[in-house]
Amino acid sequence: MPDVAIIPARGGSKRIPGKNIKDFCGKPIIAYAIAAALDSGLFEEVMVSTDSHEIAEIAKAYGASVPFMRSSSASDDYATTADVLHEVLRTYAGQGKHFDFMCCLYPTAPFVTAEKLHAAHTTFMESGADMLEPVVAFSYPPQRSFSIEEGLLTYNYPEYVRTRSQDLPTWYHDAGQFYFYKVDAFFRSVESSNKQGGYDLRCVPFVMNEMEVQDIDTIMDWQLAEAKYRLFQDM
Repeated sequence: MPDVAIIPARGGSKRIPGKNIKDFCGKPIIAYAIAAALDSGLFEEVMVSTDSHEIAEIAKAYGASVPFMRSSSASDDYATTADVLHEVLRTYAGQGKHFDFMCCLYPTAPFVTAEKLHAAHTTFMESGADMLEPVVAFSYPPQRSFSIEEGLLTYNYPEYVRTRSQDLPTWYHDAGQFYFYKVDAFFRSVESSNKQGGYDLRCVPFVMNEMEVQDIDTIMDWQLAEAKYRLFQDM
């Protein structure tokens, strides 16, 4: 059953210029995702979807394929990951190439390793689910969170004001690193008129350690990710 790893890496990042190929602990950050996918041996093809010729050349230098460039419609600020995956799969299908399973692997996920992909893939295949999503627990219960309204703090969930934090159920959020999909289930979801790709799929969780997760949207995020990565390497 052929699988494909799709690494979506458009150019033109605004908050962190050149984010997808910026140096991260000694090499372009996208190189880590490419290496994890290739070293896992899980995929018939490891490809990068990009609109940037610079990203394409760096991706190919680290062993990924860039069989076609991303369209402008899938490269603007409003294009979703599902839009990109759909375009890639449809383009491959137009070339007579089809896949049973795919992994969407983000280019700014240096904590992903071949071993982690293998563990997640095993969980996914054994589950029989349509999708696997890595998640991480909130570091503090969001049930005790606030909003600021007219300069004053307001509880988002006042029913939990007197509940001890240790008595609250654990809530999780997307780790923002990779996803596994059954391709036929993804197509049914994204091409349905009343659904958005992936959100209605039967999804199994893959719980991750907070030390191996870092959202990277700002320079401070980047610095935290590098610090975590160095610690991660020493663990």
